[in-house]
Amino acid sequence: MSSIEIFPEGTRFDGCSLITGFHGIGAAGYWTIKYLQDKLNVPRVAYVNSPIIPPVTSTSKGKLVSPFELYRKANTVFFKAEIPPQREEEIKFYGELAKWIAGSGMKEVALVGGLDINLKHDETTFRLVHTSSYKPNGELEKALILEDDHLIVGPVAVMLNQFEMRGFPAYAILAYASPERMDPRAVAVSIGVLGKHYEFEVDVTPLIRGAEAIETEVAKRDNYGKKSAESMYA
Repeated sequence: MSSIEIFPEGTRFDGCSLITGFHGIGAAGYWTIKYLQDKLNVPRVAYVNSPIIPPVTSTSKGKLVSPFELYRKANTVFFKAEIPPQREEEIKFYGELAKWIAGSGMKEVALVGGLDINLKHDETTFRLVHTSSYKPNGELEKALILEDDHLIVGPVAVMLNQFEMRGFPAYAILAYASPERMDPRAVAVSIGVLGKHYEFEVDVTPLIRGAEAIETEVAKRDNYGKKSAESMYA
């Protein structure tokens, strides 16, 4: 028996593409979905309920925001995990979510995550990984595949494994991101890739400006730390 319920009951998304991301490296996945939901003005169409749903709620623009919600614009659906499930429940929850998605009529799933920027060794900004049943097309045909032996962990890994076993078309965009903080540049990269692939336009200028401000502060802090260390031995 499934541990998740979808309200309204019987909700289906035949022929739709699902985009989702989570609270991982650089918070790239979560903030990509959050930013797209806001900038594309995507309406909420369904809720995901579960016995392990976090006991948290919040408000946005005067409306309640539950932990797990589905938004839809035309044939693109967004799943937003506002609050992650408890760590020990992640495998069960995201495994059941993947199972529901595979039977919901969706045609494909795009997962968004972060990739530790310390692994970056060229000028590219992301890596692609996909299930055997997904055939990259359009802009994604040119994307570099994640190198062998790099581990993917967390919800993205759980869902990719489930989709692979079920023969369901799915892929993940892993933007290089800081493992130490929220990374707006990684969010902008992810949105840029998704925008080209699904043909929507979103202004990422605020994200780039935010990234530049953060990077400037980090550089100042690092430079100050370096000078302080040097003065100790002057």
